[in-house]
Amino acid sequence: MIIRTLEDVGGTEREVNAPTWSSRRMILADDAVGFSLHDTIMRAGTETMMWYKHHIEAVYCIEGEGEIEDLGTGAVHRLRPGTLYLLNAHDRHRVRPRTDLRMICVFNPPCTGRETHDEDGAYPLMK
Repeated sequence: MIIRTLEDVGGTEREVNAPTWSSRRMILADDAVGFSLHDTIMRAGTETMMWYKHHIEAVYCIEGEGEIEDLGTGAVHRLRPGTLYLLNAHDRHRVRPRTDLRMICVFNPPCTGRETHDEDGAYPLMK
């Protein structure tokens, strides 16, 4: 059994910060459970383009409001507590938080914790 709190993760290598977001990686590849789970804050008034070419990501909004744009179709969807989006087709997308958004994110294959977004907005597939 693994037990972790946000306090355990904060300020360690499991907390990753970028200009538009902060991610606390609660479960990573080295936990050997087949997925990773991240508690992520996306900052109000920012915009982040992402494209997970190598990962499937499910995102569940638990706090805040904003929108996600599907860059393939141009469709824009509202994000608010209780909203889930699943990037099941490696969808290129842009997230625009109106307020700080707190999201619970699940990645498959699991992230190692060392990933950073590349020029396409993707995480590389790390072994």
